[in-house]
Amino acid sequence: MEMPEAILLDIDPGIAGNAALSIAINDPGVKLKLVTTEADGPKITPTTRHVLNIMQLYHVRIPVAQGAVRPLHKPFEPDERIHGEFGLDDYIFPEYRVAPLSEPAVAAAYQTLQHSKQPLTIVALGAYTNIAQLLTSHPDIKPKIKRIIAFGGSLHGGNMTSAAEFNVYSDPTAAQILYHAGVSIVMVGLDVSRQALLTTETMQKLGTLGPIGQMFQDLFTSYYNMNLNGIPVFDINALAYLCHPEFYQTRSYWIDVQTNGPAAGTTVADIRDAYHQGQVNAAVCETVDAAAFNQWFLSEITQMQSRLS
Repeated sequence: MEMPEAILLDIDPGIAGNAALSIAINDPGVKLKLVTTEADGPKITPTTRHVLNIMQLYHVRIPVAQGAVRPLHKPFEPDERIHGEFGLDDYIFPEYRVAPLSEPAVAAAYQTLQHSKQPLTIVALGAYTNIAQLLTSHPDIKPKIKRIIAFGGSLHGGNMTSAAEFNVYSDPTAAQILYHAGVSIVMVGLDVSRQALLTTETMQKLGTLGPIGQMFQDLFTSYYNMNLNGIPVFDINALAYLCHPEFYQTRSYWIDVQTNGPAAGTTVADIRDAYHQGQVNAAVCETVDAAAFNQWFLSEITQMQSRLS
């Protein structure tokens, strides 16, 4: 039997982030060692509270550390038009009973990596501010990072501007630091999350899987009712890749990030090798088996419900 993969999860939980965190908590193939909360402007406390509330929902205690309250070099820009005022469309979760760690996210991540016997995977679901600060303030920790699975970026159009995806747009300087850090990176972005849509059939089945399935059915319906072909569940793709990389086709590129001007937050792939002469810094997910993704997601929700039954 394979050992579960130990991960650090960096997150600013909206609705898809809630589902991704739920999977990280409940999937037997994942060992969640630490959760760090990502840039959420003045609402860092509610963001951390959401993570703790989700822990309470599943009756688990995993260390949670509060992270960056603003991007490195630009003002924080919330996206409340989609996520609701507090990031989960104001859905009511059980109140947490455990406080976050006293250490800030970067210190907690450094200690967790440093004390681990094996290199750990970081799964990044928000802006990469915490990770950029970790890499710049503690470059000695890089050998303890197995890889970073980063949700964000796009090779074919954005969702904040015509070219920029939300996570990279939120802190393009942090994204640039990440892609130039010399660590192994898997970029899971809009290219595949626009393909891995929850189908009408999947949404109908969710409501039959008990209270957890009904919760996600309600949240996804209220949040994502915007695509006739299905519902995109962005961040969940990073966990799907972690658990089932065979669902995804990847291609390695050199990725750079535009950090200023109207194109800030754009991720650009050197597809001609014109500038980097064969050097690559990321494996980019380009296509996904959407049917397998849907089947896997339903099985994850079933596991969550069985743990609570």
